[in-house]
Amino acid sequence: MGIFNSKDKQLEPPPPPFLDEPWRKIRWGDNQAVLQYVQNYKLANENIKLLRVLLYGPVGAGKSSFINTVGDIMQRRMTNSAAASAITSDKSFTKQYRTHRIQIGKGADKTFYPVVFNDIMGVEDGKDCGVCPEDIKLAMEGHVKEGYVFNPVAPLSKKDYNPHPAPDDKVQVLVCVLSANAAEIKDSVLQKMSCVRQTADDLEIPQIAIMTNIDTACPETEKDLKNVYRSRHLQKKMKKISSAVGIPLNCMFPVMNYSHQIDMDDDVDTLILSALKNMINFGDDFVEKI
Repeated sequence: MGIFNSKDKQLEPPPPPFLDEPWRKIRWGDNQAVLQYVQNYKLANENIKLLRVLLYGPVGAGKSSFINTVGDIMQRRMTNSAAASAITSDKSFTKQYRTHRIQIGKGADKTFYPVVFNDIMGVEDGKDCGVCPEDIKLAMEGHVKEGYVFNPVAPLSKKDYNPHPAPDDKVQVLVCVLSANAAEIKDSVLQKMSCVRQTADDLEIPQIAIMTNIDTACPETEKDLKNVYRSRHLQKKMKKISSAVGIPLNCMFPVMNYSHQIDMDDDVDTLILSALKNMINFGDDFVEKI
C-alpha cells in the first residue's frame, strides 16, 4: 500500500503554468494616459525641482537597462543614456555616480523631465566587493558628488563629499532592482541590502522593487508579456523575493527592459509606465511632507 501511494504521488501532474485569474489588474494598451500623466507631472514642493530616484541592487540586475528603457519610452525612440553591459558578469559595469535626465524635445526647445535617475555600482558578494553600503547611505542624503568613482574597499573620500547638499541632491525614492532569472541572492548581498533599506527607513524614503528579465525567466511570459500576472512561476518568484528583501508585494513591479529590440513594444511600455507612475506617486507623497 505504501509503495502504491508513493508511486501515485510521483505521478501527480505539475500545477498548470497559468493562474485562473490574474493576481494583479493592469490596463494593457492604456499607455497614452499614463504617459501623459508622467509628462505633466510637477513636484508638490516648490523648493524641490527634481524627483531623484536612486537604483541599487545586485550586479547584472538591469539597473542601467531600466534607466535606458524609461528614456526610450519617454522619448518614443531607442536611446542609450546609461551605458549598460551586454555581457553577463559577476562584476559591476557601473563605476561612477551619475545623474541621468530624460530629455524633452531637441535643440533650442530642449528641456528635461523633473524625474532623474541615479545608477550606482552593484551590490556584490564579499567584504571588499561592489558598492559600499555607506556610499549608498551618503547618496540618499545627497552627500555624493556627481562623477564620484566608487571604491569597493573604501567609502567616500573627503574630496568627493558634498557637505551641504541642496534639496535637489537628496533621494526621494529608493528602488531595489532584482532579476527574475538570477540565482538565489547570497546572504552577504542580502545583508548589505538590508543595511541600505534600514537607512532608507530611518530617512523615511519610500522604497519599491523592480523585478527585471521576466521574459527570460518564464516561457509563458516570453511568448506573451500579458501573461505576467497569470504566470504561477513569476508570482511565486515575486513572493520569494519580497520575503527575502523585505519589500511588500504591492510595492514590487515586474518589468521587461529593452535589450535586443530596435522598435518600441506597447506591452513592454505598459509595465514600465506602471512602475514609473508608482515611483512618481510614492516620491511625490514623500516630497509633500518635507
